[in-house]
Amino acid sequence: MRIFTSLILIIVFRSAFAQETQLSDTLQRTAIFDYHISGNTVDLIPMPPALIQIAGAPKAYYSYFWEFGDGDFSRDKEPKHHYKREGEYEVNLWVTNHYDNGKTPATRPQKIKVDKVTETYKDQATMEDYLILQRNREPVPAEDMVVVLSYKNPKEYVTSGKLYLFYNELKYKTDNFELTDTRTYHGEKVRTGEDFVYTGNVMQDGTLLASAEKEMLYPKQQWQDSTEKINLPFTLEESKAYYKDWSILEFEGMSPAEERNIFFTLRTTPEMLKDTSAIITVRSIYVPDENYDNHKIKEMEMEIVTSHDPNKMSSNATIMNYRLVRFKTFRFKTRFQNNGEGPARTIRLETDIPDMFDKSTLEIESLYPECPVCPKEKDITYSCIDTAFTEKKAIFTFKNIYLPGSEQKNVQEYDSTKGFVKYRIKLAKDFHKRKTKSRTAIYFDKNEPIITNYATTRFLPDISVGAKAGYMISPDLDNHREYFAGVTISPYKSYRGYLQAELMVSAASFEEVKQFTDEVVNDNGFTDSYDVESLNEYRNISLYLVPVSYRYNLNNYLAVGTGVQLKTNLSSRHCITDTGAYSLLIPSEGVDFRDDTKDFVTQTETTRSFTSFQSGVFIGFNAGFARIGPSIGARYVYHFNAPNSQVQLYAIWKF
Repeated sequence: MRIFTSLILIIVFRSAFAQETQLSDTLQRTAIFDYHISGNTVDLIPMPPALIQIAGAPKAYYSYFWEFGDGDFSRDKEPKHHYKREGEYEVNLWVTNHYDNGKTPATRPQKIKVDKVTETYKDQATMEDYLILQRNREPVPAEDMVVVLSYKNPKEYVTSGKLYLFYNELKYKTDNFELTDTRTYHGEKVRTGEDFVYTGNVMQDGTLLASAEKEMLYPKQQWQDSTEKINLPFTLEESKAYYKDWSILEFEGMSPAEERNIFFTLRTTPEMLKDTSAIITVRSIYVPDENYDNHKIKEMEMEIVTSHDPNKMSSNATIMNYRLVRFKTFRFKTRFQNNGEGPARTIRLETDIPDMFDKSTLEIESLYPECPVCPKEKDITYSCIDTAFTEKKAIFTFKNIYLPGSEQKNVQEYDSTKGFVKYRIKLAKDFHKRKTKSRTAIYFDKNEPIITNYATTRFLPDISVGAKAGYMISPDLDNHREYFAGVTISPYKSYRGYLQAELMVSAASFEEVKQFTDEVVNDNGFTDSYDVESLNEYRNISLYLVPVSYRYNLNNYLAVGTGVQLKTNLSSRHCITDTGAYSLLIPSEGVDFRDDTKDFVTQTETTRSFTSFQSGVFIGFNAGFARIGPSIGARYVYHFNAPNSQVQLYAIWKF
């Protein structure tokens, strides 16, 4: 019996241990690889972990990025690489999982030793431009990604120069990236310090680079696909004004037409934007010859994602300043991939267009597969893209194209199965400060649609300061007069509901008259009578605080609100003037004798600070330009202690 029980416990323990190990493997996976070496030629074979298919998604797969440890790289699944010379090389395999429920596998470097060169290495020119930025994957929070900076000597002589990599845009509060590693293979040196060195050449208009103020007079340059620039100080200063962080590298002895690669590992921070539709950028500046300020600029756009789904929608309109967006143009991009076993001939993208955008301003900037816009002819036999609109959507239709499928035979390059449409659009004339969401339904031929993520747009809260002045009425007080002025603070031009705080100072005066008779019987049995009139005059300087109120804009011209109001007198002056009229009363003889020589007037005055604390609640409304600009309003306040009622009539201007 004991043996049977022990066997049962062992089986249960091993089963639990196996499940725990399997769960651990699911949470943390590693991409490893095998290789075969012959002389200086290496065949690399990836061995990534098993894929965990997302239910309902296209077939899961991996894409590959290899660093060979000598400055070269490849995106092939099983590359063959020739090393130039003998030595030990550290090879990295970065795999990216698509339509997979598991974590992105971590890379595990392996060392490969080349003992002899049996095949002559031949340099092959591959760069179409002399500065290129590319990456191995899109950024996902808390993951590593590789940015490759490729540069080429465009001169006909040996040069030495500089390279700059700018990252972490200032418009985002938190850092998007942490630069954890820089891998160089041609003696490039990372320069420490923040000072930029210029050659002192002339500006494009022929004037000397005398001051930063003069440089800032020049208009903002267009960064992407830029031609050669001359004003290096301006480019660097504007880049510093746009990015928080940068890395500077110096290189030497670069031969004509020589090509080199530098690899940067960027770790995306956990605090990275959670908006998976945001477009962020990194920028590179290349100075081919350190003796001149001539330079090249490249900017690389990336979409923040939570998973490596190739069908996605993104935008640079994720965070906007409402005060400054009126005449700006915003960009949206929809990417897609054919995951079928055959080519797609017609691809239709049905994209939501929120009401805040003007569909008539939509312009396609770039697309792939590249093709012209379809004419109005009905029968079209060549490749083109047609754009149509419904009330809420823009419909882009690729006609008569050939986009291979990722599962199609003889398709080795996954990038050839991908496409995109990038368009720009302006805001409508009447748009409100509210968050929007849009997504795209992607139809490949006659298949069911694939629905992308939401591309969201939202506005920065921004602050609106208002100037407020008016008159207060207290029905419970006689001859009450109170004027006030103050400021309000609230979000700028909120669409519907928002919170508002207020601070006001008032000057108030009111009077209170009391009349009474004071009678004193003297020793003769007569009565000294005084008819007294007591005048109480109050002069108050008061502080009103509305720590929080909730306001709701019914439309552009009407708003209602409610909140809490607190009040205290900063200074309170109380003056009492008593006037007495004397009379002698002899009731037994019916005598009522006035003697004005015995009339009196007395006056007392007291001043105190921070008195008469009151709290209450209010309701009110505004009419005019409710969201921004001038309006008038009325408010009824009920205080919890006397005097209870108060009415405020005011004018306000929000800026």
